[in-house]
Amino acid sequence: MFETLQSQPADKILALMAQYREDPRENKIDLGVGVYKDATGLTPVMRAIKAAEHKLWEEQDSKSYVGLVGDPAFGDATVKLVLDDSVPRETVAAAATPGGTGAIRQAFELIQMARPDTRVFLSNPTWPNHPSILKYLGMEIVEYRYFDDETRGVDFDGLIADLKTAKKGDVVLLHGCCHNPTGANLNAAQWQDVIAVLLETGATPMVDIAYQGFGDGLEADAAATRAVVSSVPECIIAASCSKNFGIYRERTGMLMVMSTDTSAKGLNQQTLAFLNRQNFSFPPDHGARLVTMILNDDVMRADWMSELEEIRTNMLGLRKSLAAELQRLSGSDRFGFLAEHRGMFSRLGTTPEMVEKLRVDAGIYMVGDSRMNIAGLNAQTVPILAKAIIDAGI
Repeated sequence: MFETLQSQPADKILALMAQYREDPRENKIDLGVGVYKDATGLTPVMRAIKAAEHKLWEEQDSKSYVGLVGDPAFGDATVKLVLDDSVPRETVAAAATPGGTGAIRQAFELIQMARPDTRVFLSNPTWPNHPSILKYLGMEIVEYRYFDDETRGVDFDGLIADLKTAKKGDVVLLHGCCHNPTGANLNAAQWQDVIAVLLETGATPMVDIAYQGFGDGLEADAAATRAVVSSVPECIIAASCSKNFGIYRERTGMLMVMSTDTSAKGLNQQTLAFLNRQNFSFPPDHGARLVTMILNDDVMRADWMSELEEIRTNMLGLRKSLAAELQRLSGSDRFGFLAEHRGMFSRLGTTPEMVEKLRVDAGIYMVGDSRMNIAGLNAQTVPILAKAIIDAGI
C-alpha cells in the first residue's frame, strides 16, 4: 500500500539547518532555526527550570497519567499568566497540549468540528505551520495583508481593509506579540481598531501567543491578548511555554477557549478533552509540571522572571547594535526598523536571491523570505552580519 504515498515538500527551516551543518566555514552564522541562543551559541536551561527539576526529582512519587486535559493546576497557572484577570476564570476552558503547535492543531480541529465551512484568516506572512496544518485539514484560508516590504512595518490600512471582509463564522488568527516571521507588531491603538472590526464583523479571533516575555516584557506582551479576550464574546488562545521557559523539547503548550456565555464552558471543556483523546490521549506532563511549580513558587517565579528579562534585554540590545552598525556602514537610517521590531525575529524585506547571496558569499543562513533569528547573533557576529548585508547591496 505504501507505494501510493507521495513525497511531501521539505521543511525549509530543517533543510536550512542541514545546509548549515554541512558548511565547513568557521565564520558561518545560523539565523534560521527559531530557538533562543546565548552569546556562546547555546540554548541554555533556565535556572528556575533546573531548580524545579531538582525539586521534582526529590518529590515526585508517580509517573501515572494525568487527566485528558492535563493537570488542572497547569491550566489555572497558564490561564493566569496569559489572561490574568481580563476575563473570569469560569469563562475559560483549557487543555494542555504537546507544545504550542499542538494547541494550534487542536484549535483548528475544534473550529472544523464547530463549523466545517469556516474560513481562517491568516496574516501575510505568518508562521508556515499555520497554513500547512490548515491545508492538511482541508480548511479554507484567506490571507490578510500585514507586512509592508517598503517600510518593514505593518501595512495597517491593508490589514483593516482585508479583515473587514470577514463575517460571522470566520476565524481571524492574530499573533499576540512578537509577530513571526516579521517582528513587526501592532501598537495599542491599532489593536483597538482590530477589536472594533472583529465586533463589527462578528468574526471569532484566535490568538497565537508563543513569545510572551520576549518583546516588551511579560505583562506588556500579554496586553493585546487580554484586550481582545475581554472585548469579544468568544476567543481561542493557543499558548506556548517553549520560548519563555526555554523548554522546547518538553513540548509544553495550552489551548484555551473563552466564552462569555458561562454555560458553554462545560461543553467547551468536554470537547477539548475529546480532541486530546482522539489525538494523543493524555498530554505530556513533565514540562507542564515544571511550569506549574515555577509559577506557584514565589522564589522560583522571581528567578524565572529575572532571567526572562535578561533574555529579552539581550535580544533588544542585539537589535539596537545591529541597527546602529548598519546605519554606520550605510550612512542611512533605512535599517532602523530592526530596533523597532520585537521578539526573536525580523524580516529584512529582501528577495530570496539576496538571501541566497548572503549564504553563498558570507555563510549567513536565514530563511528564504529573509526572516532572521536575532537571538542567533552575539556581539562578535553583529558587525559580520552588518557588513555582509551592506556588501550584498541590500
